[in-house]
Amino acid sequence: MNKKILGNILLLITSIIWGSAFVAQITGMDVLGPFTFNAARSFLAVISLAVIVSILKDDMNTKFSDLLKGGLACGFFLFMGSSLQQIGLMYTTAGKASFITSLYILLVPIIAFLALKKRINFITVIAIILGAIGLYLLAIPNAASLSINRGDLIVFIGSFFWGTHILVIDYFTKKVNPVKLSLMQFTVMTIFSTVAAIFFERESISIFNLMISWKSIVYAGIFSSCVAYTLQMVGQKYTEPVLASLILSLESVFGALSGYFFLDEILTMKELIGCVIVFIAIVIAQVPDDFLKKKN
Repeated sequence: MNKKILGNILLLITSIIWGSAFVAQITGMDVLGPFTFNAARSFLAVISLAVIVSILKDDMNTKFSDLLKGGLACGFFLFMGSSLQQIGLMYTTAGKASFITSLYILLVPIIAFLALKKRINFITVIAIILGAIGLYLLAIPNAASLSINRGDLIVFIGSFFWGTHILVIDYFTKKVNPVKLSLMQFTVMTIFSTVAAIFFERESISIFNLMISWKSIVYAGIFSSCVAYTLQMVGQKYTEPVLASLILSLESVFGALSGYFFLDEILTMKELIGCVIVFIAIVIAQVPDDFLKKKN
């Protein structure tokens, strides 16, 4: 099979796993709190990634000091993004959460502009405007009051941390082995989530509750966190970055479809239009900077 086709197939599988993981994240909180669920899933991710790290060769000769700095930074933003997303899912649907979370793609250039003074091109500005319109249709049910659903707002705040997480990863993967970095960030997330669970969810923590939710924990921990991440790395190796981003953005679509088929979630026409506009904005945001420039 052509390596480019294989890479695209692996990325498509990744987006399906990530999209369907929203269902596992919701069902996993039937008896568990959001921090407890995240602690359990990230712990499984650590074990799975540790096995992969022990097998793969580190061609980058990663320094532990760089790995520790990267792990702490990535782990913190991963913890914040995951926690807010998980808490938000208590009050909103998997379909809406998947599309609102995907807005981090549009927030990355804004964060980069504010923090790194990187220029925002015209196409990205159009994408951001469309994304704002889509978010309005998705998250504000009553135009008169302009009140936003609590869960949608929490998930949206979390998307800022996801966006920052992307920038931090981009910085540290130039210095350290990406698989080792992922292992370290999930280790940090496990520690943060466990501490938060002990402080805020002590009464619901039990082996019995963990056993009840084991299917959701395994899917989110091993398949979504470990397997999908590895498939993403391999897939991106054999395809162009823009095409890879477009395929991975299908995560939001698969999230909505999974919510419909497995959780009987139904979007209103207004919300559906919002989803379509958000997806269009995400696609537009992937257009290269030089797309509108004249070619010699």
